[in-house]
Amino acid sequence: MKTILIWVILPLIAIQFITIDVPDKLNSNPKDEIKAPKEVISILKRSCFDCHSNSVTYPWYDKIAPASWYVKMHVKKGREIVNFSKWNSYSKEKKLKILDRLPKAIVIRMPLPTYLWLHKDAKLSNSDKEILRKWIERLKNSYSQATL
Repeated sequence: MKTILIWVILPLIAIQFITIDVPDKLNSNPKDEIKAPKEVISILKRSCFDCHSNSVTYPWYDKIAPASWYVKMHVKKGREIVNFSKWNSYSKEKKLKILDRLPKAIVIRMPLPTYLWLHKDAKLSNSDKEILRKWIERLKNSYSQATL
């Protein structure tokens, strides 16, 4: 029994020293942040900003490896895909590409089911999805018309 405990506990302790540095707050220019109606911003902050912005509120378990690795890699990847704190620094082409993919992402996989296990309030209701869908369509139209 002692041997099993040693082989389980020592590696768990050792991996706590392996960290991934993904800061919760990054410097951002307020001019680059996404502008949207209050109800849209509210939904985005509640359901998206923890992975897709420069202002992340890390959960308590982000201090415990290997959960910390999982969380920080998701934030890093999420920011690479779309960062709403940098939205206005993106080209129109990049914005349109993101906006083309957003409706499918919202319906199929966002927020991630693993995120929703501990963040029930982040779940998008049908009403939230409809508000976002309409906003995305308006935004796509405005960018498309601006490129004509």
